[in-house]
Amino acid sequence: MRSIFSKWKQVCSVTLLAMALPLGAIAQSYPTKPIKMIVPFPAGGTTDIVARIIAQKMTESMGQPVTVDNKGGAGGNIGADLMAKAAPDGYTIMMHNLSFPLAAVAQALANRAPFNVDTDFAGVSIAVYVPFIWTSSPTVPAKDLKELANLLKSNKSLQYNYGSTGPGSTMHVLGEAYKKEAGISMEHIPFKGAAPLKQELLAGRLQVGGDQLSSSLAEVKSGTLKALATTASKRIPGLPDVPTVKELGYPNLELEGWNGVFAPAKTPKDIIDRLNKEIIAAVKHPDVVKRLNELGAEGVGSTPAAQDAMLRKQMDQFRAIIREMKLE
Repeated sequence: MRSIFSKWKQVCSVTLLAMALPLGAIAQSYPTKPIKMIVPFPAGGTTDIVARIIAQKMTESMGQPVTVDNKGGAGGNIGADLMAKAAPDGYTIMMHNLSFPLAAVAQALANRAPFNVDTDFAGVSIAVYVPFIWTSSPTVPAKDLKELANLLKSNKSLQYNYGSTGPGSTMHVLGEAYKKEAGISMEHIPFKGAAPLKQELLAGRLQVGGDQLSSSLAEVKSGTLKALATTASKRIPGLPDVPTVKELGYPNLELEGWNGVFAPAKTPKDIIDRLNKEIIAAVKHPDVVKRLNELGAEGVGSTPAAQDAMLRKQMDQFRAIIREMKLE
């Protein structure tokens, strides 16, 4: 009986080893063909630019092309849905940003989410931090968000509007939260993107707006736009005089902007680890650091666990804001 049991254990061990070998072999030889990086936004935006910078370095180091595939629409949900349904083999990955947890929460609360963030995605790495910034036309007589609130409360005849890159966008949600926290009234004006929003601010037809720092960094530095605050947890080195929302008394508006890489759920850990290593190496490369700094971005290169934690923390933050504001 003992002899039969021993033989059975040997057979099971050999079988399990045989099952593991193909996965290990795939991970060790990966990649053997081009890798597609989905960007769920149109070309030319911050996420697209960051993705192309990093993809270029990954191509050089991995020996296979890493190509960017723009799949814009529905606030990033169309590309994310394609990603959720991709094969978990490391050959389809995705670069997303802060709008990912926002869109996921909004869809879930509306009971129409096309994917499940908790089960359909595997974090690879936070690639970069790209803060969000509140800006205004130079004609607005307020130097920061606190002074803006005081101005509007002391002069009820002022009719100021604030702009965002669309209904349900990050700055739309934060704009409504700011109005409630500050006890003020401003009309929300949605735009189709950062470019038309900025054009209206520069022309003085829009008083206040918000988007990722990279979209208005040049104008802030030149003085053609005024920086009122950033949503970052600390002051930005390149803009040391611009306060954070927390410094101004609005800690609930603090929000780290980021761009990160995801893979489909069930992607082998060895492949996730390889992708993580490549992304960290890319964002630390001197050439990439220089290009990111020009965008107002900071290379990060986090662990997959750190990215997952950030995603879930911000989902909880957005969930509370959206429910309280009764936003649709």
